[in-house]
Amino acid sequence: MKKGVLKSIFVLSAAILAGSAFAADMSASAAKELLKKVDETTSFYGTDFAANYSLVQEKPGQGKSTTTVVMYRRDDADAYTILITGPEKDRGKGYVQFDNNIWFYDPSDRQFVFTSSKDNVGGTNATPADFTPQHYSKNYKIDKTDKVKLGKLDCILFTLTASSKNVNYPTIKLWVTEEDGLIRMKEDYSLSGQLLRTTAIPSYQLFKNHSVPSKMVVVDNLRGKKINGKMQFEQTQITISNVSFDKQKDSVYTKKYVEMQSR
Repeated sequence: MKKGVLKSIFVLSAAILAGSAFAADMSASAAKELLKKVDETTSFYGTDFAANYSLVQEKPGQGKSTTTVVMYRRDDADAYTILITGPEKDRGKGYVQFDNNIWFYDPSDRQFVFTSSKDNVGGTNATPADFTPQHYSKNYKIDKTDKVKLGKLDCILFTLTASSKNVNYPTIKLWVTEEDGLIRMKEDYSLSGQLLRTTAIPSYQLFKNHSVPSKMVVVDNLRGKKINGKMQFEQTQITISNVSFDKQKDSVYTKKYVEMQSR
């Protein structure tokens, strides 16, 4: 994504604050149905999913670094495998989820350790949770909805509060386009109301009736520095390519598979 496009996406504060309402709030029942649709658009049931991810991290004043990964998902089994393929120093590391547990593998000591969906993939600002199905309608209650503009898009802005302990963030805000249920932007907050992360999804690609993000930008709102008197935050641009919905072998979603790929 060109630098100018990135800036246009993340003139975030101004865009959000200036987002004007274009209609009355939607009904509670309609809001619940739309939130269920959001969950459906992030999930690929009845098929496996695989893709290549390029994660370009930018640290203010330190330049950029790139991490590449291959991801496999089987949402019916709540299973996934993430293999880090670059840079060379991280090659062979990976994640595997099955039986409600997430394991991280490091080939340097040939050990699997428990981890969480909030772990930073390859030291970037992205986490495994950014690449997996979401369950907002199950794990959150709707505090508020507003019909707003996000750039040129007509969106429903959800303010959600956790109703389950199985979440990474107690409060989130979602900007969703009503006609397709696609997430366009997300903000994650702490219990005290501190903005922690901002994620923008400026574009999607369509495969076999599934909408898959083609680009994402994740901003860490806690990590940054002032440059020329202006605060700049760490961010990671994610590009998804080589999407496939072909069936994978069952062995792909095992520790043994992750370990074998590191050799």
